[in-house]
Amino acid sequence: MKNLVSAAVGLAALSLAALSPASAADLAARPYTKAPPPIIAAVYDWSGFYIGINGGGAWSHKCWDTGPFTFGAIAVFVSPGGREGCHNASGGVIGGQAGYRWQSGAWVFGLEAQGDWADLKASNTSLIFLPGLTSVTGATNNTKIDAIGVFTGQVGYAWNNVLFYVKGGGMVVNDKYQGTFTGLGTVFDNASETRWGGAVGAGLDFGITPNVVVGVDYVHGFMGSRNLTFVSATTGVLSRNETIRQDVDMVTARLSYKFGGPVIAKY
Repeated sequence: MKNLVSAAVGLAALSLAALSPASAADLAARPYTKAPPPIIAAVYDWSGFYIGINGGGAWSHKCWDTGPFTFGAIAVFVSPGGREGCHNASGGVIGGQAGYRWQSGAWVFGLEAQGDWADLKASNTSLIFLPGLTSVTGATNNTKIDAIGVFTGQVGYAWNNVLFYVKGGGMVVNDKYQGTFTGLGTVFDNASETRWGGAVGAGLDFGITPNVVVGVDYVHGFMGSRNLTFVSATTGVLSRNETIRQDVDMVTARLSYKFGGPVIAKY
């Protein structure tokens, strides 16, 4: 009996030894899995020079105060001076901008100059030169701004290809003034000036390609008060002295080409 058990155990061992190589061969090879590619975040580069065009609208609030004077040969009174009234001159603007920006992390710093041709016109009937006080008719004060320049520094924050910025600096406008007879339209005196003031504003830019940027920009100009001498349109001599207060607001859509670097791949 003992010999029979020993023979059975030996036979089982030989069978397992014979089956083992075949079983190992039947197991499938472990597949190779390629590692996933790294995630790349595109970072827009706002650094570089840029130049572009803009267009939009602007308006200027103006108030006139006249000083004491005799209103020439056409008047029958001596003006004591006082407030003549206010008006809002508005119209379109079109021009260009150029500047330079440099980026540090998400912060963007820049300098920019913008110049626009303008057509901002308005008028108001004088509250002093009323019909009955002059020998002909009342008087109308007319204003026009035909050019605007803005020179500012910028500080912005970028979310990839979106940039929000604030800016501050100076504004310059070219002003023209006329006095006309109300109802007749005849010019009786005029004046002009180049006026400087402070400026603040903000804007939002979108980089639609590494080099093409579109945006919208707003700026407010604090142009203050100025004393102006008007001269007669017929004789060229002093007609009146005016103190004119004004400020300017301008909103433009912009298209710029940036000469900076390409989009940077950040791992």
